[in-house]
Amino acid sequence: MLFIPPRPPVKLAAKGSVILGRSRSCDLPLPGADASRRHAEILGSGQQFRLRDLGSTNGTFVNGERVQQHELHPGDRIQIGGSTITFCRVEADVDGGGEANEAKTVIFERPVPSEGEAFHGALAEIPPYAVLQILEMGRKTGVLEIDAEVASGRLWLRDGAPIHAEAKDQLGFDAALALVGATSGRFAFTPQLESPDPTIDASVTQLLLESARLLDEGYA
Repeated sequence: MLFIPPRPPVKLAAKGSVILGRSRSCDLPLPGADASRRHAEILGSGQQFRLRDLGSTNGTFVNGERVQQHELHPGDRIQIGGSTITFCRVEADVDGGGEANEAKTVIFERPVPSEGEAFHGALAEIPPYAVLQILEMGRKTGVLEIDAEVASGRLWLRDGAPIHAEAKDQLGFDAALALVGATSGRFAFTPQLESPDPTIDASVTQLLLESARLLDEGYA
């Protein structure tokens, strides 16, 4: 699965390819003149996915290094021009629909919670914005705990939407922004029905847009 927030995640087929580039005809169109019209391709082969540069002008980078071909691993950051795409593996039916035998068409590794199940992992492999988008797709209700050096706290969701957050001396939307900015550490989501009174009136997309704006302005 590819994450380029605040846009929805892109599922990858176990067999086939996804073209990334500036052209609108690409499977994942990217903004900005730094991306070539057909910049790079991701090829699926069973449980392996390989990134291939398509002779782009400005190059394709993974975790800061220019590559021609690269076997993707969970948490890899693909840099194409001004766009950063995160490659993650998730397990189970992410969007809450479909049958179990459809799993072969999606990347799988980390469990996404079904009813009554927890969801946890490393932020280096699945960053906070990706976790939130996964939970939004599954319309999950519960609490997401972030344990990171830069920001630790909890964020409550109802039907996939953020409703309250606590982080150190912050509450509400500001606390949620702080948690989204974490880049290392651990996360854990626990389904539960009870939650504090709402202090956030925003969607995951609105939260990620504001986080990106602050990052661009140098405040995050």
